[in-house]
This record gives sequence, C-alpha cells and structure tokens, in this order.
Amino acid sequence: MAEMIVKSKVKEAVKAIDAEMRISPEFYDALEAELKALLEKAVKRAQAEGKKTLYARHL
Repeated sequence: MAEMIVKSKVKEAVKAIDAEMRISPEFYDALEAELKALLEKAVKRAQAEGKKTLYARHL
C-alpha cells in the first residue's frame, strides 16, 4: 500500500498545536500504521453492514 499521509501537512498540523514540537521520522511510520489499522476496521464494519461505502459511523 502506498504512503497515505503527507508529511508536510502533518508537520503543519502539529506546528499549529505547538510551534516548538518536532517530529521524529519514526512517528510518521507509526502514524501510517495506525491509519491503515483504522481503515481496515472501518472496511470490516461497513462489510458487516452489507455496505460498499464507508461512512463516518464506520470509524
């Protein structure tokens, strides 16, 4: 699976919360893994409902 996060956008969002916060390279890998797991769970919930469209409720 391709990378799903845009590092510059993540950095921008973090800086908006705390301008002095830095991000280690391994954080991006962990964030990517969390996002993939979240998506897999959402897909399984949608499938359990017989849906082929993801909705906010599947999160």
